[in-house]
Amino acid sequence: MSVNLSSASTILCIDDDSDILKLLGKLLSGAGYTIISAVDGKQGLIEARSRKPGLILLDITMPRMDGYEVCRRLKDEDATKDIPIIFITAKNEDEDEAKGLKMGAVDYIRKPFYPPIVKSRIRTQMDLKLKTDMLERLVAIDGLTNIYNRRKFDETLELEWKRAVRSKRPLSLIMSDVDHFKGYNDHYGHAAGDDCLRRVSRGLKDMLQRPADLLARYGGEEFAVILPETDYNGAIYIAATLINGIGELNISYPHSPVAGYVTISIGVATAITGNNGGTPLQLIEAADSMLYAAKENGRNQFQGKKI
Repeated sequence: MSVNLSSASTILCIDDDSDILKLLGKLLSGAGYTIISAVDGKQGLIEARSRKPGLILLDITMPRMDGYEVCRRLKDEDATKDIPIIFITAKNEDEDEAKGLKMGAVDYIRKPFYPPIVKSRIRTQMDLKLKTDMLERLVAIDGLTNIYNRRKFDETLELEWKRAVRSKRPLSLIMSDVDHFKGYNDHYGHAAGDDCLRRVSRGLKDMLQRPADLLARYGGEEFAVILPETDYNGAIYIAATLINGIGELNISYPHSPVAGYVTISIGVATAITGNNGGTPLQLIEAADSMLYAAKENGRNQFQGKKI
């Protein structure tokens, strides 16, 4: 899970003054940054949502939608709330600066600006953002398998549930378990067991091609996959693909009661969140119950349900 360096070095400049945009573009591109320009607040919001820049330079005084409103909207959205914002403005009152900082801006540069100061402040914020992103990823990663951990899973499921409620689109969840993993550990030892989990996690990750799908180690030998905007038929197709794919890894396990290689069992649950008053926990419980059913029916298979 590496930091997206291209995004981290991208700066979005939002200003209705084309001369200012040209000046910032020349100044910052020469310092090694990729510059995106927007001539008003509406265009700036579109660019911020789609490009996820590492930093936003935002003018306050603009027609139709001023910088304060742009800042408020950015901070209200999960996808953009963590992008640092520096206000660049001709306003010269301390109250204006205080207002911007209170809304969540990280700095405030007054026009006309001194280029070395602008570059210095931007470099400071970009370095800080890069370090913050790296720390957040470290906190979200499982140390053994190098995929997302339970904490990241919980956070993402909550966000995807809210998004699915708004859009009335399906949300599916896969809960999977390595079959008879305790026996594998007991026979081959914990070092081999750890290597097995790493190989299974890599296999699962390689088979999940959509950027929005999130794979996490849920605990022990259990893995979870969040599938946004995926209906039941799509989810069981993915479940079958994962089961077959892990089998094709051919991780030797002659003592397995299921097969001569490592296998997984899967539980699938799909919710149309706009159709009921359910919760993310109910989706987890439904997928867990289907995982239990898959184990009871012989393992190396999936069971699923709609809720």
